[in-house]
Amino acid sequence: MENVVNRVVLSGFAGSDAELKAVSGNQKLARVNMAVNENFRNGAGEDVRKTHWFSLSFWGAKADIAELKIKKGTRFTIEGRLQTNNYEAKDGTKRYVTDIVVEEVEVKELEVAN
Repeated sequence: MENVVNRVVLSGFAGSDAELKAVSGNQKLARVNMAVNENFRNGAGEDVRKTHWFSLSFWGAKADIAELKIKKGTRFTIEGRLQTNNYEAKDGTKRYVTDIVVEEVEVKELEVAN
């Protein structure tokens, strides 16, 4: 398996305004949760809509773009890569979190979901 690719492309809606914060070394980080809807027909023939939520991280100049343009309900498309981190919870258990580190973003200026 020579060609290994870690690439994600999603198009959906912001669940909240982008949250910007400064991290070590004056690096900027913006976080946004994206909702992506999946429509399908179940085994009983009923139409079903399922919403999947994804955690996105925007770094550097992309964090500025996210802060300015991504508000709750904004439709946007991202391309990025998966990154898994771990931490120790208050109860001492090890937890794992997978984020999508955004490398490209396109904001649909006029589309906002209600």
